[in-house]
Amino acid sequence: MCEHDGTMRPADYAAMAPAFQARGAGTRGGPGTSRRGVLRATAASALSFGLFGGHALAPTFAEQVTFLGMGQVDLGLMPYTSFVALFNAGAPVKIIAGGGIEGCAIVARPGLTTPASLRGKTLGTFQLDTLEVMPYDYLKKHNISFRDVRVRYMGNTPEAVEAFKAGAIDWICTIEPYATALVNDVRGATMLSDGRDIYGPGYTDCVLATRSSLIGQNPAALKAVIKGMMRAQLMAETRPEETLQRLIGTYYKTSMENARIAMSKQPAVVDARSQTDFILGRTDSLVEMGYIRNKPGRDAIDWTLLEQVIAENAELYSQLKHKSA
Repeated sequence: MCEHDGTMRPADYAAMAPAFQARGAGTRGGPGTSRRGVLRATAASALSFGLFGGHALAPTFAEQVTFLGMGQVDLGLMPYTSFVALFNAGAPVKIIAGGGIEGCAIVARPGLTTPASLRGKTLGTFQLDTLEVMPYDYLKKHNISFRDVRVRYMGNTPEAVEAFKAGAIDWICTIEPYATALVNDVRGATMLSDGRDIYGPGYTDCVLATRSSLIGQNPAALKAVIKGMMRAQLMAETRPEETLQRLIGTYYKTSMENARIAMSKQPAVVDARSQTDFILGRTDSLVEMGYIRNKPGRDAIDWTLLEQVIAENAELYSQLKHKSA
């Protein structure tokens, strides 16, 4: 459950980049180059990642992206759309591993059962987020312009869910377990898409991104985080109930029933190498939507450390259910 939190305005990525680049030089022993600093910023994130995504690194995704863009943290788990915007603004960042896959869904209120029925209706989503790109791509697939619908940007997931229940928005792009819960709780509500009909199975939602210089400065620390995430993924896959018991109430304020739904529909997957083309391909939509001008190339992604962790931990990797195709 990579929970999404938004704001009424997207972060000023261009303004972040200079500060990020300036900090990149850093000072010896400072938080930007210290292994202790890296692990302090990410240890809790790696632990909580095993279920759905990293919450402990920052209070919300919007703040987390801001912190990474300003150089206040060294790496973070975030929607790939946020990474693309940072990269496009000139921030020296790279994707080094995967995060959650699938688990995003489009749900419409009673009577809205086709793409055409969404014309003129109000969508609840988050700006510059995978949950905004997905409905854009859904409409585009069905030859409907995004301009044909009204868009309301929400503050956070619970707010969006309550707005849908109250009828303040007509359709919503949200994450599990909220999508399934809405279909169950709102009589007549329809799940129009779970993303797989648009993107295919195993599509990426979140990625692990880091300051580029850290890959050379402190690879051991980054590899430790990736390995920790991989171990957390194994725990979630093989001991799901124990994982849920540890996380629900501490990192995730939801019911055990909803958590089980989220775990089954949005699994954590560290090895996202097979999603390289998918991640870069989504930038087409971001350009069309006016969020970025320049599409990032293959140099925005560096799987080197991930591949080293896999090679050095062959037994651990062999036990994972979800691997790169």
